[in-house]
Amino acid sequence: MILNIFFLPLLGFVTALGFGKHLGRQGVSIVTTSLIGICCFLAYINLFELLSIEGNSYTIVISPWVLSGLLEFNWCFFCDSLTSVMLVVVTTISFLVHLYSTEYIKEDPHVSRFMGYLSLFTFFMIVLVTGNNFFQLFTGWEGVGLCSFFLINFWFTRLQANKAAIKAMIVNRVGDFFLFLGILFIYGETCSVDFNSIFSFSKEFFSEEAYLYKLGTLFLFLGAMGKSAQLGLHTWLPDAMEGPTPVSALIHAATMVTAGVFLVARCSFIFENFTEVLNFVAIIGALTAFFAASTGLFQNDLKRVIAYSTCSQLGYMVFACGLSGYSVGIFHLSNHAFFKALLFLSAGSVIHAMGDEQDLRRFGGLRFFLPITYISFVIGSLALVGFPFLSGFYSKDCILEIAYSSWSSQGIFTFILGTLSAFFTAFYSYRLLLLTFFARPLGYKRFYVNAHESSFRMSIVLIILCILSILVGYTSKDFFIGAGTDFWGNSLYTNDFTRNLLDDREFLVPLSVKLLPTLFTFSGSILAIFIFTKNPKMIKDLFKDNFSLAGSFYLFLNKKWLFDKIYNVHLFGQSALNSGLHVGLKMFDKGIIEYFGPRNLSIGVQRSILLNKNIQSGKLYSYIVDFFIGFILLTISLFGSLSHFNVFLPLIIPCFFILFYFNE
Repeated sequence: MILNIFFLPLLGFVTALGFGKHLGRQGVSIVTTSLIGICCFLAYINLFELLSIEGNSYTIVISPWVLSGLLEFNWCFFCDSLTSVMLVVVTTISFLVHLYSTEYIKEDPHVSRFMGYLSLFTFFMIVLVTGNNFFQLFTGWEGVGLCSFFLINFWFTRLQANKAAIKAMIVNRVGDFFLFLGILFIYGETCSVDFNSIFSFSKEFFSEEAYLYKLGTLFLFLGAMGKSAQLGLHTWLPDAMEGPTPVSALIHAATMVTAGVFLVARCSFIFENFTEVLNFVAIIGALTAFFAASTGLFQNDLKRVIAYSTCSQLGYMVFACGLSGYSVGIFHLSNHAFFKALLFLSAGSVIHAMGDEQDLRRFGGLRFFLPITYISFVIGSLALVGFPFLSGFYSKDCILEIAYSSWSSQGIFTFILGTLSAFFTAFYSYRLLLLTFFARPLGYKRFYVNAHESSFRMSIVLIILCILSILVGYTSKDFFIGAGTDFWGNSLYTNDFTRNLLDDREFLVPLSVKLLPTLFTFSGSILAIFIFTKNPKMIKDLFKDNFSLAGSFYLFLNKKWLFDKIYNVHLFGQSALNSGLHVGLKMFDKGIIEYFGPRNLSIGVQRSILLNKNIQSGKLYSYIVDFFIGFILLTISLFGSLSHFNVFLPLIIPCFFILFYFNE
């Protein structure tokens, strides 16, 4: 029965694309949503049953896959504590997104294709998290990337959607390339791709001399950077908001972008053996959290602000893993999934009500028109900033406590950046709320006249996510990160020293330090409320001069730290196009290759035709000369040397005499 979790989403995809015309829009929506709903129910049953299994893990072999010499692995359904949590998160969010989409996109003529893509995406995500080997994980990894391209580019007639989908595909391929290299390096060292086999090696095997293994571990994280949009490979995530809003909620809030965090947590045994790699993971995560939080301060697109908050929260998860707090990172992942899906779907309701408008500067006063959406937006935003007793509070504060209590320079570094990021997060979250729901209405009158609350099904989804955003953190805290909990079993590995630090963090961190992130959160909130309620023109007046220091700072943050400009103009964009034009096209294609290829071949053919024309003249003397020359060459080849050339010289001279005579 548990295997139905694996196959039901695939059945939904086949049904939607194979029988969509017969079932109709409503029929396809009902079938695919029902199948994912059953899958979600089975995921919860699997979680509760797993708690009663000794060792908290089991493996079901579906079929053999590769049997080739030393390389041998199966297509499996592997389930442990980490997998069961991911299954619950993925299927719950997928089911709610399916249910939301039945109303959100019901008027679109391509409903069956959309619902099929959602189901296929869910299937590949399940393949990713249930694999017991690197190649099954990589298959799900690539499948998720492919489905994200389809979903981002669902409205394929829009140029921006085309650009965003291609950008997401290219950037993710960079990460995928490093992930594949990492798998190859690890296989080269261990002669296995099976997780249990690799993790069973003794710690002495991972010595400092194992350079290839260390390099493979680093490549694994570089692959995770692409999928989880870490600094340097993050540029695709904000642009991916061009897809329909349910796509943003499914892919870029709860599932696809968390695949990188899942990979690091799954390979915790490997990462724990190389301190340098872990330090790099922690630093990149902290920089990502700070970068994305600061960039979100002055973005004006509703979904783009939420996208940068996703990127920032992924940074928190990554640097938690870099500090060996894998359980806390996964705990924040599960909490984040629900309140971020809530924010995206609430944003979808706002956009739907305002005639597809996404500019914050054209909103205002919507709390009177969209009361349910307003409440859900408030709850999601408060959970995001880590407001006390909401889901985000329990996990985010715990991450910062781990950073402070790690007794290392990188721990202090991540704590400082994480605390500053909490301040920025609170500021742009309250800015988002105030400009959308409290500010003076600035949108078109016709949108406000027609503005209405979402349908019943969409509102039900928002209410469910509100409840989960409030309760999940509190109810699961003791299971995930409680002192002495054995929930994770052998699915996550942490060395003894770090494990003791994690257990004792409650006593190691002073109360003033514990309260510091909350203080920064409230400071950012108060500052945003003061600016956007008391003096809304302050920001405009402060940054109106583009040539001043403040104006330059504003442009720097609004332009996303100039990453896109550097990539598009200086490194990979215009530079690549210019090099392709001058070096690739002009020098090689139209130069060397053309000269030695088609052009030279054409000239050679012409010359051979002229030569053949002169030879095949139809005159007797030509054929006599050809005969004698061929005879001489044949004789030389038979006797084997040009040293006998003087023997045949008396025969050659009359031939040329005859040729000259008859030509006259």
